[in-house]
Amino acid sequence: MTIEYIRYRVPADRAAGFEDAYRRAAVHLAAAPECRDIELSRCEEEPGRYVVRLTWTSTRDHLEGFRRGPHFPPFLAEVREFVADIEEMRHYTPIDIGGSVPTLYEWAGGANALEKLFQAFYQRVPQDELLAPLFADMNPDHAKHVATWLGEVFGGPRTYSEKHGGHAHMVAEHLGRGINEQQRRRWITLLQDTADEVGLPDDPEFRSAFVGYLEWGTRMAVILSRPGAEPNPNEPVPTWGWGNVRPWQG
Repeated sequence: MTIEYIRYRVPADRAAGFEDAYRRAAVHLAAAPECRDIELSRCEEEPGRYVVRLTWTSTRDHLEGFRRGPHFPPFLAEVREFVADIEEMRHYTPIDIGGSVPTLYEWAGGANALEKLFQAFYQRVPQDELLAPLFADMNPDHAKHVATWLGEVFGGPRTYSEKHGGHAHMVAEHLGRGINEQQRRRWITLLQDTADEVGLPDDPEFRSAFVGYLEWGTRMAVILSRPGAEPNPNEPVPTWGWGNVRPWQG
């Protein structure tokens, strides 16, 4: 994750137009998978000073994904007249100094906990009449790879993106499989049962975030496995936190 700060000094007679421009521009940022959050703040002591805080999946995703993608031109068109008012535009890496909210990855127990979860889960899958056909040709390392995927989604190391092909590879694994609603629900139910068995944290906050991702992810899998699905291969691995996610842009 990368935080970009853009600092502006905007004359008073252009302030309202500036704020309106970012309201319109935010629509295009919300549609971009590389952008996770945007916040516009105005200085109380010097009202002409503004700070835009943007959260990107990574600096590379921002510069090579967003800026070369379809959402950048309309975004830039909205704010172009204020580019000359920029005083600073930099990317920053968050530093853990204690007291911060742990990621879902950390709360779950890290890589070992997720590998334990999926090793146990995929030992049960071949005995399930609904799921067994979907995983008949399962790679011996499939459980470990899925654990690595979920670890990155939950805020852990970007190992899946760096070593296993990222979002494009995960999507390719689902193309043409024709996953149905019954199989989707069984996958979720079986994984939740397995999470209980292996001792994954069961506090309401974690489990609501955990199940929220399972619901979102499996519904996306159903959509992407349908005949004729044409996913965007350049989308980054999604990131998931404690209860907030943007609507999917179909």
